[in-house]
Amino acid sequence: MTDKATLPVRGIEPYAPKKGEEYMNEAQLAHFQAILEAWKKQLQDEVERTVSHMRDDASHYADPADRATQEEEFALELRTRDRERKLIRKIDQTMDRIRMDDYGYCDQCGVEIGLRRLEARPTATLCVDCKTLEELREKQRVA
Repeated sequence: MTDKATLPVRGIEPYAPKKGEEYMNEAQLAHFQAILEAWKKQLQDEVERTVSHMRDDASHYADPADRATQEEEFALELRTRDRERKLIRKIDQTMDRIRMDDYGYCDQCGVEIGLRRLEARPTATLCVDCKTLEELREKQRVA
């Protein structure tokens, strides 16, 4: 069973497949759709909090060090939000895959990605083996 701390969204229990259950059936697809929708909502709420924080806390400090500290804090928040914006786009693409009945299968080899992997990373598009090979190739390019 997947550790609850690895789930992107709290409050949604890991899917417990029934014996003999078909992979990526309606119940499983609905489960992952719920995870993705809740995760997206959580990220969107965080973006709104950041915008409010930056608007409300923007001060014009006379001290250059205070001003630099605030600018660095805002820059860090904006980088974080940019990563989350990209993640929201990936979540949307994943929800499209669910609607197209293409979710849960590896883009490279076509095998099942697996429920445990999808619980940990609902936007996964590669099985563990293909992802491992991709990471090895990436390391070789960098080295």
